Amino acid sequence: MQDNEIIRLYWERNERAIEETDAAYGSYCRGISKSIVGNALDAEECVNDTYLRAWNSIPPERPSKLSLFLARITRNLSLDKVRKNNAKKRGSGEYISITEELEACLPAKDDVEKEIENEELSKTVNAFLHTLHERDSALFLLRYFYMKSVAECALRCGMSENGAKVKLHRLRAKLKTYLEKEEYKL
Repeated sequence: MQDNEIIRLYWERNERAIEETDAAYGSYCRGISKSIVGNALDAEECVNDTYLRAWNSIPPERPSKLSLFLARITRNLSLDKVRKNNAKKRGSGEYISITEELEACLPAKDDVEKEIENEELSKTVNAFLHTLHERDSALFLLRYFYMKSVAECALRCGMSENGAKVKLHRLRAKLKTYLEKEEYKL
C-alpha cells in the first residue's frame, strides 16, 4: 500500500492504518529502535508506541514522507527508553558513546532550552549535512541518527573501521566549525 493511502486511513480513523503501517514499515522501525535500545523486546515496545503516537498525530499532521515521520518518532521514543534505562543503571553502551562524541561540537543543553531553538539547531545540522558529500552524510546519519556502531557504519559505507573513526572525528570537527560560524554557543 502506498504512503498516501496509509495516511488516508489515519485521517479516516480506520484502525487498518496501524496494520498497513506495520506491514510497510514495521521492520524498518524495529531496526532503528533495536540499534538504539539494543534488544528486541524494548524495540518492539518502542515500535508499538510509535504506532500509537502516529495514530494520535495523524490528523492533524499530514507527513510528506511517512518513513521519515515514523523514523523520527521511533528514534525519539527509543532514545527516551535508553535514557530511562540508563537512569536506573548507569551502564555503558552505544547511546552513551555517541552522545559523548557529539557533546564537544553541539551547544550546551542550558543554551538550547526552548523548543524553537531545538528546531533551529535541527535545521542548521540538516543544512550542514547538505554541504557534505553523500557518503560523508550517510556515515554521519548512520552513526548519529540511526546510532549504528562504528563497525557497522564503516561496513555500510565501504570503508575500514579505522577510516570511519577518523572520518567521523573530522565530521564532528567540521560540524563544530559550522555551528560556530552560525553563531551557536558551544
